[in-house]
Amino acid sequence: MTAELLLAFVAFALVTSITPGPNNMMLLASGVNFGIRRSLPHMLGISLGFMVLVIAVGMGLGQVFERLPLLHDVLRYAGAAYLLYLAWKIAQSGAPQGRDTPNAKPFTFLQAAAFQWVNPKAWIMAIGAITTYTPHEGFFTNVLLIAALFALVNCPSVGLWTVAGSLLRKWLDNPRALRAFNIGMALLLVASLYPIVIDTGLF
Repeated sequence: MTAELLLAFVAFALVTSITPGPNNMMLLASGVNFGIRRSLPHMLGISLGFMVLVIAVGMGLGQVFERLPLLHDVLRYAGAAYLLYLAWKIAQSGAPQGRDTPNAKPFTFLQAAAFQWVNPKAWIMAIGAITTYTPHEGFFTNVLLIAALFALVNCPSVGLWTVAGSLLRKWLDNPRALRAFNIGMALLLVASLYPIVIDTGLF
């Protein structure tokens, strides 16, 4: 991989990782409701889970979807349904005692990692990285390099959203303000489904 292509990929990884999407909306809400420390497994699960997804796409999962488009559609709709479920859970997490009680729990590492497989933005990012920035010469090595670099760029990028949420905690001590924030995050999460709705022609 040339230096120019590498720099172009890093820019792609940074822009796609740091811009709003399902992962970042959930981490912003998690930072508000649980703080940075309790959200760390969520952050790491996103980065490492996405790295595994990139490797899987590079190793041929994209070809499976080309041969079995129905499988891709099933995964897409399952992801959309799960995002709606998560939006509902976020909207309902606005009770003032919700941040620190044992019953209120952020995403675990495995939950966050598994979520990448039904996250539409993650699939777009992974396929874009493999098809656009991965040279065919030394393809296997380049896939591993792309996946590792994506994880390195992704982790601090999504971490910024968690930090931003944590900084908002003191401004959201009012139960009504916290409820309004969580409902707003839920609506933004639903809005992130817009590309799927348009692409599939549902509306």
